[in-house]
Amino acid sequence: MKGRVLVVGGLVAMALSGCVTKAQNARYMAGHYRAQAELHDAAGKTIGTAVAEEIDGSIRVLVDVRGLTPGSHGVHVHTIGKCTAPDFASAGGHWNPTGKQHGKDNPMGPHGGDLPNLKVDEKGDGHGRFMLEGGSFAALMDADGAALVVHAGEDDYKTDPAGNSGGRIACGVFQTV
Repeated sequence: MKGRVLVVGGLVAMALSGCVTKAQNARYMAGHYRAQAELHDAAGKTIGTAVAEEIDGSIRVLVDVRGLTPGSHGVHVHTIGKCTAPDFASAGGHWNPTGKQHGKDNPMGPHGGDLPNLKVDEKGDGHGRFMLEGGSFAALMDADGAALVVHAGEDDYKTDPAGNSGGRIACGVFQTV
């Protein structure tokens, strides 16, 4: 109990001094950084969620979708936390803190935001658990934020800049929680 009082007291003192960001507060409260995105299709319909969380120096991304076309879909973390329909181009390119090319099978890749394909079942539901490479949560959640984008087709893991995965069909902006 004494340890909790010290942590809470320290948070209050830092908050009063203006030194704690929302992301830092989330870390102190939950034990790690965490952000969540509500995914919307081009018509604005909610089709799922994505969660990014830093645990022990790695960033894990959890994606849950429903109502998509069955099959494999490219999913990527994008550099800008903005999702303007219908094409979601506002999300910018893939998060790429190390300046590489797209794809795990590209000798010059991958981007930090390149994720494995999301498998969607015959009911239209997909669930994925992925790890981001080459960056920190603080870099991901910089001043312009980040977004998760779902593509119409399968990522080939080698074609720069987006794995030949087709148009952007869903997008969600990560918000720290």
